[in-house]
Amino acid sequence: MSITLTESAAERVTQQLADRRGILGLKLAVKTSGCSGLAYVLDFAEEAGDDERVFESRGVKVVVNADHLKFLEGTEIDYVEDGLSSVFHFRNPNVTEQCGCGESFTVN
Repeated sequence: MSITLTESAAERVTQQLADRRGILGLKLAVKTSGCSGLAYVLDFAEEAGDDERVFESRGVKVVVNADHLKFLEGTEIDYVEDGLSSVFHFRNPNVTEQCGCGESFTVN
């Protein structure tokens, strides 16, 4: 399995990467947060360390710490625009519970 991006997410990330020099790709991680335990963290990755895996989806490199893969394996990242708001959505097959606001999640 891997980490993938929808066409919409890949287009948005590609736009953001075009404005930055020295960036390898998108970094996806998790942190302890919220009422359900974990939250997604998106950032830019300048490089990939020895403890990180690099996936490529639709021309975008996605860097994930190997320790976080147990929470993220198989996740699809989508980007949705709705009126004046826009947000990245995560379709994660490992999620067993999610808080009501969608900010945090639990996996088994």
